[in-house]
Amino acid sequence: MEIAWLDCHHRELTAQQLYTLLALRNQVFIVEQQCPYQDLDGQDLAAENRHILGFLEGRLLACARILTPAQPGEAVVVGRVIVSEEARGLRLGYRLMEQVLSSCEIHWPGQAIYLSAQAHLEGFYGRLGFQAVTAVYLEDDIPHIGMQKI
Repeated sequence: MEIAWLDCHHRELTAQQLYTLLALRNQVFIVEQQCPYQDLDGQDLAAENRHILGFLEGRLLACARILTPAQPGEAVVVGRVIVSEEARGLRLGYRLMEQVLSSCEIHWPGQAIYLSAQAHLEGFYGRLGFQAVTAVYLEDDIPHIGMQKI
């Protein structure tokens, strides 16, 4: 399966790409997970934030968002990590996170990387070098855990 990966500064996203990634996030985080929350948080088009998109034959199968550190010396924040339902089980999550980690190293070399993982994915992120830095907590009624990679 040949995935076409895009690593885009938010200004490089086309209107169609932005619409497609927001539609996928809505489908997975709000509809599929039955979790009404405010996905549009003002961060998608802010600062030096980036989006990683994985397409197969024009269909968006995976995406993630990378947020610029809020202050010098703070961690880069990775979030909105998604693999579409049709692509689960194909180990696309690892390939997506490899793209994310590569982008972080290019754009913020040597910076710590933080993410708020759904708690059941702690092992997945652990295999990528992330370590738990918080206890499990509820975010939108879903157990999460803060994890960081240095």
